[in-house]
Amino acid sequence: MRTPGFYSGLQAKADTIKYDLLEFLIDVRRRGDRVAAYGAAAKGNTLLNYAGVRADLLSWVVDRNPAKQGHWLPGSRIPIVAEARIREEKPDYLLILPWNLAPELMSQLAYIRAWKGRFVIAVPELEVVG
Repeated sequence: MRTPGFYSGLQAKADTIKYDLLEFLIDVRRRGDRVAAYGAAAKGNTLLNYAGVRADLLSWVVDRNPAKQGHWLPGSRIPIVAEARIREEKPDYLLILPWNLAPELMSQLAYIRAWKGRFVIAVPELEVVG
C-alpha cells in the first residue's frame, strides 16, 4: 500500500465492480426477477452509493440490528428491514453487501435455496452463487 504500484489499476477495478453490479441489477429488473440485499453496514452502503444504486434497482436491504430497521441507507434511501422480510418475499437473488462475511452469511441464509434463491457477491468481482 506504500507504493504507487499498489494503486495502479485501482480505479479500473472499482469501475468494473460498479458496472458489473449495475448491469446485473438492471438485467434482473428487466427480467422481472427480484433482488434484495443483506447487510446495512458502511462498506456495502459505500458500494451502492458509488454505483448509483437506488430503490428502483434494490427494493430493500436486511439488517439484523433492530436499531437500523425502519430507517434508510444514507444516500440511496433504500429501506432497511428485518430478516423476516426475506422469507416473506422470497427474492430471487440476495446481494451480500459485507462480502468479507459471504461464506458465513450464505450458510446462515441457506434457506433461500428452498425457493431456488441465489446469492450475489459484488466484490472482488461479481459472482452469482446458486
